[in-house]
Amino acid sequence: MSVLLWQPSKERAEASALARFMRRADARFQVGATDYAGLWRWSVDRPDQFWSLVWDEVGIIGDRPDGGVVVDDAGRMPGARWFPEARLNFAENLLRRDDGGDALVFWGEDKVKRRLSFAELRALVSRLQQALSAAGVGKGDRVAGYMPNMPESVAFMLAVASLGAIWSSASPDFGVQGVLDRFGQIAPKVLVAAEGYFYSGKAHDCLEKLAAIVPGIPSLERVVVVPYTREAADLSGVDKAVHLGDFLAPFPAKAVEFLRLPFDHPLYIMYSSGTTGAPKCIVHSAGGSLIQQLKEHRLHCDVRKDDRVFYFTTCGWMMWNWLVAGLGAEATLLLYDGNPSHLGGNILFDFADAEGMTLFGTSAKWIDAIAKSGLEPIKTHSLATVRTICSTGSVLAPEGFDYVYAKVKADVQLASISGGTDIISCFMLGNPLVPVYRGEIQCRGLGMKVEVFDENGQSLAGSKGELVCTRAFPSMPVGFWNDDDGAKYRAAYFEKFPGIWTHGDWVELNPETGGIIVFGRSDATLNPGGVRIGTAEIYRQVEQIDDVLESLVIGQDWQADVRVVLFVRLRDGVTLSPELETRIKKRIRDNTTPRHVPAKVVQVADIPRTKSGKIVELAVRDVVHGRAVKNKEALANPEALDLFAGRAELEE
Repeated sequence: MSVLLWQPSKERAEASALARFMRRADARFQVGATDYAGLWRWSVDRPDQFWSLVWDEVGIIGDRPDGGVVVDDAGRMPGARWFPEARLNFAENLLRRDDGGDALVFWGEDKVKRRLSFAELRALVSRLQQALSAAGVGKGDRVAGYMPNMPESVAFMLAVASLGAIWSSASPDFGVQGVLDRFGQIAPKVLVAAEGYFYSGKAHDCLEKLAAIVPGIPSLERVVVVPYTREAADLSGVDKAVHLGDFLAPFPAKAVEFLRLPFDHPLYIMYSSGTTGAPKCIVHSAGGSLIQQLKEHRLHCDVRKDDRVFYFTTCGWMMWNWLVAGLGAEATLLLYDGNPSHLGGNILFDFADAEGMTLFGTSAKWIDAIAKSGLEPIKTHSLATVRTICSTGSVLAPEGFDYVYAKVKADVQLASISGGTDIISCFMLGNPLVPVYRGEIQCRGLGMKVEVFDENGQSLAGSKGELVCTRAFPSMPVGFWNDDDGAKYRAAYFEKFPGIWTHGDWVELNPETGGIIVFGRSDATLNPGGVRIGTAEIYRQVEQIDDVLESLVIGQDWQADVRVVLFVRLRDGVTLSPELETRIKKRIRDNTTPRHVPAKVVQVADIPRTKSGKIVELAVRDVVHGRAVKNKEALANPEALDLFAGRAELEE
């Protein structure tokens, strides 16, 4: 039975941009929707009407003929073309403000604090645009950022987009091979990199890695080094390098020029996690990214002019690309780089209070971690301005919902959101009109015909199955880089159910609430005795045990079947005693089914994760079965994989 945790007041719901959008949809198209469910049905049944209204409602700047085509070949997936007659520039839409209000507020842990007004950001973009143009960057060229989440990262991206070039980024904690595996595929003309970054109070140098990266990317013509941990780094060891100040020196600020291009012109190249091979290079369009992300900011997150929007992210995670779109909603972006648990775990809450944060975005893993650490921000911080808390990256367990409402803030919309790098946006997310139920994502996104399929492609409600999207949407990738015939693209999403996007999540749609419950990745589901079990069902139970900090579960091939193996990372000084193992198994059995109970529980000192903090079940499964992990450079802590190899416990 669904447990209600929060619902918006009548006043808050009616004042939301989504409620206004519903009224305008009815006035313009006689939709007749009286609730979100009705609005969603119209949005997926009449995508031409819906996306046309979104264009107008979020105020997209561009050239679009009156009565022009909204979608061509709407029934093709892939293959539908959105706004084929329109022309726009992504940066022009994000730089719509030019005043003295804060555009970017930056905290580099407790080491660096800076702010740029909208006018200052526009001036910096102007200078960068001129410098990049003088360096030969133009339409379709690639510029790569090896950068922390700092103001220059945003400004460079906007300058690149203004020219019709393509931006691609990675965080500076990536190793040399991880950078080459990504940027080496796309042949960038310019590389932008910080000379260092801060993490856990320490400065980390990037120049030695840069010196090794540059020779591995022969297309590079210029390397621009941005100061962060020091002002005057010695660049003599980095070929083709120039200090940012010298790069900009010849170019005073002037009016920014925006090259308007077709809706589907490439804007970003993103990367799959790369833990099962070379990362896939996913190309996203300027128009698709813009209209989808502004829909999410403005309608689903209710972001308003002068709001203060924060998401903890690095430049190697798609949530950075999502965050920067908040400028298009005329909001201030709050940027943080470094360890989110710095100074005892309170620094992000300090940031929220100091800067009047309205949207606080983070990962489910971080919420789990601060809950385990005993933090109670509800007692130590005001958080008076925070209207919405967003969580993504992995499944937020029902107990994570409980923690937020009991220990962080009682009157807040907790919006668990889910989508991915593949669509640079969300399939399911928050909704300011409807309640929050324990353990559920509030709704399917407007314009996203999300369904749950069984193995035979039949739609389900109230049962677990594959998350699919059965109708085209604007933020589908343009394609993959170096995949001219589209074979890799089709294989990635359309192989299981032809013409249907299969996302790879194992979910259940609650027909009573309209919410969605996520049970983990479908390719990581467990199959003991042929019964599919979502990994999140086990994590939810195990990680409520105080001695367990974190866990990872896989299915091990065993005696012509699959058995469940659970790895646990325990608190310092705690060992996996028979009593603790019994307690773990009992909790799983009591709260799930006997099939969920692991055949083996094994203690490990660490659990491997990607740079964005996601645990890598498939890589561990490969190690346990003696298969090579093809791309360890994608991991934040690749050495942790060694802890799973050759375990004697798994030989019996």
